[in-house]
Amino acid sequence: FGMLLAHLSDKLESEVAETALSDLEDFYREAKVRFDNEDGFADRAREYVVKLQGGDARCLALWQQFIDISIQHSEEVYEKLNVSLTRDDIMGESAYNDDLANVITDLKEKGIAVEDQGAQVVFIDELADKEGNPAVYIVQKSGGGYLYSTTDLAAMRYRSGKLNADRTLILTDARQALHFKQTEIVGRKAGFMKPEQTYEHCPFGMMLGSDGKPFKTRTGGTVKLVELLDEAVERAGNLIAERASDLSAEELKDVARKVGIGAVKYADLSKNRTTDYVFNWDTMLSFEGNTAPYLQYAFTRVQSIFRKSGISPADLPGAMTFTEKQEHALAVLLLQFEEVVGIISRDATPHVLCTYLYDVASAFMSFYEACPILKDGIDEKVRNSRLELAALVAKTLEQGLSLLGIETLDKM
Repeated sequence: FGMLLAHLSDKLESEVAETALSDLEDFYREAKVRFDNEDGFADRAREYVVKLQGGDARCLALWQQFIDISIQHSEEVYEKLNVSLTRDDIMGESAYNDDLANVITDLKEKGIAVEDQGAQVVFIDELADKEGNPAVYIVQKSGGGYLYSTTDLAAMRYRSGKLNADRTLILTDARQALHFKQTEIVGRKAGFMKPEQTYEHCPFGMMLGSDGKPFKTRTGGTVKLVELLDEAVERAGNLIAERASDLSAEELKDVARKVGIGAVKYADLSKNRTTDYVFNWDTMLSFEGNTAPYLQYAFTRVQSIFRKSGISPADLPGAMTFTEKQEHALAVLLLQFEEVVGIISRDATPHVLCTYLYDVASAFMSFYEACPILKDGIDEKVRNSRLELAALVAKTLEQGLSLLGIETLDKM
C-alpha cells in the first residue's frame, strides 16, 4: 500500500483520483515498475506505510480513495451479475486492526502462542509431520507486524462474538486449505468460537484456458470479469439473432443479457467446486447439454405450451394422474427438489443443484416427446394432468435457477 500511495500522490499532481485509478491493474503495474527501478521510490513507499499505520490524515484519505474506487468497480460487476451485496456487507482486513494486539495478548496469556526467534508462534501438534515436528503458525512477526493469520483469527472472533454466526463459510482457492485448517485449530483452542459454531473452508479450483493453464487473455494478461461478462452477452446476442425468432430488438437485448450472464454463472457453478475446469465459450453457450441456455430454453417451452393452450396454471384443477412411464419418472424427480436444496445448503455444492435441474429439464423433454398435451383427441383430464406436471416443471426450474442467481425468460 505504501507503494500505491506514493504513486497516487505523484499522479494527483496532474490528474484526479478517478482518472488515475480507472484501471487498478495498470496502476499497480506502473507503481511496481517504479518500486523496482526508480531511485528513492522504495524508501518513499516505506515511509508511506509508516504514515498510514500511524494514522496520518492525508495517507488515510488517499487510502480511502483506493477503497471507494475499488468497491465502485466491484459494484459495476455486482450489477451485471445481479448480486445483492452492498457496502454494508463489506468487512475489509483493516476493520479488524483494533483487535489484532488483543488477539496476540490472549494467545500468549492462554499459553497458546510462544516467542520463537523474536516472533509469536503457535506450534500445532495436531498437524505434525512424519517426524513428529509440529506445524508452525506465525501470528506476529519478529518486527511486530501482523499476518493473515492474525486478521483471520480476529475475524473469527468478530463473527462468533458480534455476529453470533452459526456458520462461517470461507470461499478461497484450494491452495489455502492448510492455512484455514490451522486457523480453526488455533481459534478453537483459544475459545474464539463456540463449540457449536462451524468454520467451513469451501475450497475451489481454477478456471483454465484450452492449454490447461490458468485462463489468460491472448496477450497473456489477466482476464477481467467485467469484460468476460460483456463478451458473454455479445456472443449470446449473436447466437440468438441467428435463430429464427419473433423477438423485438429490445427483447433480443434482454434475452442476450439473461442468457449470456446465466451461461457464465452456470458454467462455473455446475462444476464440482473443488476441481479445475477448462473455460470454453461454445460449450457454455450451447443450447444442448448441461448448460444454462438449455435449462432456460426448457422453461420457455413450458411457457409456450401454456400460451398455446390458453389456460393459466392457476385455473387447473390440481389433480394429476400418471399412466405413462415418462410422466411417473418426471413426477418422482420433481419430488426430490427439497432434498437437493438441503444438500447444497449443507455442503455448499451448487453443482448438485445444477445436475438435478439438468435431469429435470431432460426428463421434461422426454415426457414432452412421449406424452402429447395439446394434441387433438387427448382426454381433458389427461391434458390437464400433463399441463399440471409441466407447470410444476417450470416452477422447479425457475426456483432452482433463481437459487443459482440465473434468470428465466418467457420467450427465446
